[in-house]
Amino acid sequence: MTIRDIARLSGYSLGTVSRVLNNHPDVSEKAKEKVLAVVEEYGFQPNANAKHLKMQTLSAIAVLVKGTQNLLFADIWEQVQSLLQSSGEDVYAAYLDEDADEVQYALQLTQLRHPKGFLFLGGDLEYFKEEFSGITVPAVLLTNNARNLGFKNLSSFTTHDVNAAEQVIDYLYQRGHRRIYVLGGNRSSTQISAKRLLGVQQAMERHGLPCDLEQIHEPCRYSMEDGYQGARRLLERAPDLTALYALGDVIALGAVRAIRDLGLRVPEDISVVGYDGTAFSRYSVPRLTTIRQDTAQLAQRGVQALLDSIQRSAPPVHDFIPHELLEQESVCPPGQ
Repeated sequence: MTIRDIARLSGYSLGTVSRVLNNHPDVSEKAKEKVLAVVEEYGFQPNANAKHLKMQTLSAIAVLVKGTQNLLFADIWEQVQSLLQSSGEDVYAAYLDEDADEVQYALQLTQLRHPKGFLFLGGDLEYFKEEFSGITVPAVLLTNNARNLGFKNLSSFTTHDVNAAEQVIDYLYQRGHRRIYVLGGNRSSTQISAKRLLGVQQAMERHGLPCDLEQIHEPCRYSMEDGYQGARRLLERAPDLTALYALGDVIALGAVRAIRDLGLRVPEDISVVGYDGTAFSRYSVPRLTTIRQDTAQLAQRGVQALLDSIQRSAPPVHDFIPHELLEQESVCPPGQ
């Protein structure tokens, strides 16, 4: 049984259940009695999945990395870890599946180890909207914008994904491409990929290009294997495409391999643009044109906001981190 089950059986929200289990005072007696009755009746125990959540101290900062194969997050995490440790903080990291409920995981971790703060690398705003009220310690979300959620203990820093995606389409259009397709992510409105797809649509509409996502977008997870398989599916149904915009470098690298395996060339037959600017983009063949996210600034701003909130109860901060289009070797005019 999880606290989600307790919420369902008691009729109270996840946030209320979490506050009862953590003995917070801001809960009505009626809610407390009902939740504790469910706990007693069903013999609730903390999720066994949390056996590996052993942290160095009870006051460590927890970093939750959403996506086990996300190259961008690996880069940010390395810098976050260094910054926190140099500040004298104990740090614990957990890698979650990209479809996992990161806030539910954080709630369970709160019950077990009581971390002093959370830093989320990636996140679905729907989970935050529904469940984050149960988390009372300072937290920071990197690579998504939580400003509109209004939580007083949650800051966020991200690239302006809509603008960046528009810049990619503008660049491909200027290079002569008219049959542009998109690979990766999904269309859920609370996922970061939705913002990039919105930018794609806005730019394509400005240029008078077809922008029906059902036609031009092939969803897939953020991994090389899924990028590989997604590119093969896309090329099977759209063999006339001349440019492919992958919503992550890791997806783009898989797509380049798929294009090569189908006997085509990058960029002579199909141009490819990625997103993230990971180190791999500089060493792939060809070097990948991509949107470079400033991982150093994301890590620095995120850690500073979290420490400020922990140490002096600073108010939340929400900001966009500048990006750049890194023009390398994977794009050329069609037919060249």
